[in-house]
Amino acid sequence: MEALTTISTKYQIMIPREVREHFNLKPGQKVMFIPYKNTIRLVIVPPIEKALGIFKGIDTDNIREEVDEER
Repeated sequence: MEALTTISTKYQIMIPREVREHFNLKPGQKVMFIPYKNTIRLVIVPPIEKALGIFKGIDTDNIREEVDEER
């Protein structure tokens, strides 16, 4: 999918409808611009709620902050 847009005089861009619909983008959603070689990558930042449970079962006995405090 290719889409062309123009930077406005206020340095804003409009994400074309087909891209918004394809990626289900909503107003207020966070994105990040990442420079890569001679390009810019636009990455969708998932909401924090999506991270819920990703570390299920992780061993929290050795928390780094507690280790640093003991030094």
